[in-house]
Amino acid sequence: MNIALIAHDKKKADLVQFVTAYKDIFEQHTLFATGTTGLRIQEATGLTVQRFQSGPLGGDQEIGAMIAKNEMDIVFFFRDPMTAQPHEPDVTALIRLCDVYNVPVATNMGTAEVLIRGLQRGDIDWRKVIKDMR
Repeated sequence: MNIALIAHDKKKADLVQFVTAYKDIFEQHTLFATGTTGLRIQEATGLTVQRFQSGPLGGDQEIGAMIAKNEMDIVFFFRDPMTAQPHEPDVTALIRLCDVYNVPVATNMGTAEVLIRGLQRGDIDWRKVIKDMR
């Protein structure tokens, strides 16, 4: 599965910790990330991550384009709800695309835990069926 990894500045450490904890699951999939987040994950885990621009420079939109083309299966987007983001319209658009195309998205550690366990169990395999239908 194709998995997107995105985190606001104050949540990057949390996402790196999460990917490190579940490295055995993530290494079985193709990973994509926005710029700095992807670099930090690569450095901490040794996993291969295809990196896009940083979020404010268009990385969120690059991932959104993959969602719109049915090329992204899961999004882990650790958001910082306490800090105003200058690119908030891009963030909103990305989450909207996940809703439009039925792409599971976790925006916090609690939801991410449920989603990664579901991925491990095969609960997200329906995404493969949708890809085959298009």
